[in-house]
Amino acid sequence: MPGRRAGGGASQAGASARARYRMLAGEYRRQRIAVRLVLTAAVAVIVLGLAGWRASVTAAALAFVAHLAHTRYRPGPVTGWRRGALAERRTGRRLARLGRGYRVLHDRALPGTPATNLDHLVIGPTGVHAIVSRRWRPGTRLWADRRRMWAGRRPVTTLPVAAVRIARTVGELLGAELGQEVPVSAIVAVHGARLPDEGLEHRGAIFQQAARLPGFVEECPVVLTGAQVAAIAAAAERVLPPMLNAVAQGARGLRG
Repeated sequence: MPGRRAGGGASQAGASARARYRMLAGEYRRQRIAVRLVLTAAVAVIVLGLAGWRASVTAAALAFVAHLAHTRYRPGPVTGWRRGALAERRTGRRLARLGRGYRVLHDRALPGTPATNLDHLVIGPTGVHAIVSRRWRPGTRLWADRRRMWAGRRPVTTLPVAAVRIARTVGELLGAELGQEVPVSAIVAVHGARLPDEGLEHRGAIFQQAARLPGFVEECPVVLTGAQVAAIAAAAERVLPPMLNAVAQGARGLRG
């Protein structure tokens, strides 16, 4: 319905990333626990011989906590998926604040690109916006020169290209379904990093603080009627299935 308020499916944001994180975490859980216990026991034995049982217990507890923190926050696929899912969920909550007339879809599969999902799709009076959520270390500065975009001193090369490619793919799918051109903007929802107040645009992708997304989207020029929003949203539901459904269907196909 054209007047429907955004945010009804915010709980679906990051669903496939959470599922992937849980799967990887489960695969490595036994290994992590075994290493943690061996490390704790080794520290306890060493300190027991040097300083007595009280110091041994304290050192063992510290070793246990240190290894727990290390495995949770060290860079790696498990941590990456956990942080990605968290960023998507936070973006989903922000987008739930959009006013009436906006429809938001989360965590959708892109047919033909099984390894890629669309984090968020906003459809409303101000157009269609494909949004990718990304998290950086707190305080990292995002900036761009004429040739490149940077996160601190590290170049950001693939993200702008990927965001634009996803938006283009969504536009092509919706256009084919509706029989007309559907422009889709590419937006990156930024978590953690610092940006200019007005955001940042690089190679067709708009980088905007996640906290500013609702206002940014609503301040864009009005280009769609309520009927057009409803038609595009219905088409999106048809051509962009939930990522978890697509993954499950693919798994059934492999077993069959």
